[in-house]
Amino acid sequence: MNHSTGKNPGSRTTLPWTFPLADRLTGVRSSPVREILSILSRGDVISFAGGIPDPELFAVEEIRAAFDHVLTHHASKALQYASTEGEPALREQAAARMSRQLPTTAAQIQITSGSQEGLYLIGQALLDPGDVVLVERPTYLAAVQAFALSGARMIGIPADEDGVLPDELEQLIERHRPKFVYLIPTFQNPTGMCMPAGRRHQVAEVLLRTGTALVEDDPYGELRFSGDPVSPIAALPGMQAQTLVLNSMSKITAPGLRVGWIRGEGQILRSIAIVKQAVGLHSPVTDQLAVARYLATNDLDRHIGRLNAVYKSRRDAMHTELARILPEGATMTNPDGGMFLWVRLGNDIDTSHLLPAAVEEGVAFVPGSAFYAHDPDKTTLRLSYVTNSPDVIAEGIKRLSRAIRTHSKQPSPAAAR
Repeated sequence: MNHSTGKNPGSRTTLPWTFPLADRLTGVRSSPVREILSILSRGDVISFAGGIPDPELFAVEEIRAAFDHVLTHHASKALQYASTEGEPALREQAAARMSRQLPTTAAQIQITSGSQEGLYLIGQALLDPGDVVLVERPTYLAAVQAFALSGARMIGIPADEDGVLPDELEQLIERHRPKFVYLIPTFQNPTGMCMPAGRRHQVAEVLLRTGTALVEDDPYGELRFSGDPVSPIAALPGMQAQTLVLNSMSKITAPGLRVGWIRGEGQILRSIAIVKQAVGLHSPVTDQLAVARYLATNDLDRHIGRLNAVYKSRRDAMHTELARILPEGATMTNPDGGMFLWVRLGNDIDTSHLLPAAVEEGVAFVPGSAFYAHDPDKTTLRLSYVTNSPDVIAEGIKRLSRAIRTHSKQPSPAAAR
């Protein structure tokens, strides 16, 4: 390939080399959250953009003790190659936690490097170019990215405040014959919605009647501030065999550990393991053993209780401050758990255009259009309340208010609702 120009070989100008990219990357966008986080290096911006746990809440000493134990007593194992499926001790611990709501054995667990890798592995194992995946509307943006890399076409399922509408789901299944349906029923990212038990039963009935697979993503389920826990859809009668459940330690311990897992049944787990072999052989053994040790020697439920108390106060602070500044006609969610508030500004305010004004004021969020597989509501935005203290949240919302007023040319915010 000639990347030179000019008539005289002695005077040719060399152009920058460019690699020819795979077709699968056509139209696949970088994660806007990652791009926004890179903007925040200037240090004076209050970020509501990423679902980033507050590092002050990490159980650093307990995690350090777990790593110390592993490297003191099991160094040769921790630093060696290992099985693709995951370390037995961690698979046992993962199965025990899942069995609280869904009977699970260690053999039904595939360890992943965070649940994000799990989404990619599932896409590679199940999807061919042109296959359809039905997703919530809106949905987790990095799932759209992962499935798109496998060549899938995502179609959004209409929803209300309780989640996807069963009748709409059934019609879309009949029309498109999707490879699977992808849902985050508990404290959904980005809306914070938690699908009630009755709706879960209705969705399960549709999936069972149509023989449609479910990928159920559950990284936020234990971050509950109020209300009773709701069983995963996978736990409903008949759903276990046709559901893959993703879970993660990232939101309840520390995301830097990159430990998650897939719960499944049957041959699909072998296929996922083969994909993982090609991707990276196995997840880091030292991290797996340390997390297994941490789970075996610490009261994780107590730690989660501390997280939930803090996160609840921060959700309350953000919700209260937003109610004071949102323009007339705007709406927002008030979730019982998770990490996110979802705001619909309305008033023809395109939040992707609002974001630069917000950053100039010193605050960042994620424009809502990034969370739609198609036909986005451009007046929406996602705000994470878990990273910052109530005082910082209050200041950040003041900055957001100034940006909204400047961008929309409104003289003053609406009265508190």
